[in-house]
This record gives sequence, C-alpha cells and structure tokens, in this order.
Amino acid sequence: MKVLLLEDDPMIVESLKAVLESENIDVDVAMTADEVYEKTFNNTYDLYLFDINLPGENGIEAAKNLKNADDDTPVIFITALTDIDTIKQAFTAGAVDYIKKPFDIEEALIRIKSKLVESYYIGNIKYNSQTKEIYKDGVKIRLSPVLMEIFDILIKNKGRIVEKNTLLNLINNESENSLRVNISKLKKILGVNIKAVKNQGYVLE
Repeated sequence: MKVLLLEDDPMIVESLKAVLESENIDVDVAMTADEVYEKTFNNTYDLYLFDINLPGENGIEAAKNLKNADDDTPVIFITALTDIDTIKQAFTAGAVDYIKKPFDIEEALIRIKSKLVESYYIGNIKYNSQTKEIYKDGVKIRLSPVLMEIFDILIKNKGRIVEKNTLLNLINNESENSLRVNISKLKKILGVNIKAVKNQGYVLE
C-alpha cells in the first residue's frame, strides 16, 4: 500500500508517517500542491491524505485538478476547517472521508485503513482489485471483460502458474487457440511478460 500525504505541519507529518509505516504502508510527503503534481506524475498511490488550508493552492484545488486529469485515487481530507461549505467542497472534489483536526491518531489510522484497498503492481502497471481499474504510467487502461478477467487472475497469482483449464473457463470460446490470442492481446496492450508453461498453463512474471 502506498499513500501520498499533503501536509505542511511537521508534527502531523511525523506522527502520521510513523503510525502508517508501522502498518507497512509506504508514505510519500508533499508540502505543496506543486509537489503533489510532481510526485503523482512519477508514482501511483492507493490513497491521498490532503490537508486543505495550505499556502498557495489548497488541498481541495489539488484534488480537483487530479480528478480532472482522470486520477480516481480516493482522497481523505485532514483539516481544521469544519464549516459546512468547506466540507461540501471537499466531498464534491471526491473525498471519501473527512478527518477533523485535532484527531486521535489511532482513530485516524482505522479510518485510513478502511479506505485502502488491495492493489497489485508489476512494472509500471497498478491494478486496483476492488474497482478493477488498471493504470499504466498513471493512465487508465481499458480492457475487454474477458481480458480483464484473465489479467485479474494472473496478477493475483503473479509468479505462479495458473492452470490452462482455469483460464479457458474465463473465455466464451473454450479453445486453446482463443486463449493464446487473448494472452497475446494482453501482453501487447499492457507490455507485461506472460509465459506459457507447456502442458500446464500461463504465469505472469
């Protein structure tokens, strides 16, 4: 799991980073919206934790700009601003939760973990197993339902052989030739290495 924290208070950064990393959650930190754009250009994240009241562009504006760029990463706002108008703006910008400062660190951890879903990574590919969304270099990739089902089972078993019959059951035309065609399409679209294991099946390496 990987989280991007947008926060300019060093004490909050230190406490949140420590408790999240103790749960094996990687944390990148940004102090400004510009740093957010720089980090999201080069990385993909499972969750954003954004303060709102920042110098320059605020956290809500940063979330809106990411959303307009087709970034559907869920965002939790952590802020001292508690007026209804700000809360409304936050949820309009795509918030999945709103944690008010000051907060109990253990409660914050529970709420943050509840919004994290299992993601899988291979090379420059990120796969959200809950929403079944694939991102390549941060850009959403759309697959046909059949290719999505094949990729889902392969990536969840990365490094392990998925039996041929299991994959054949996912396609309408249960022929080995059709399966090979679909595997070839998947490799071409995503640029991943899927190896055929003779008389057994396929493995995503």
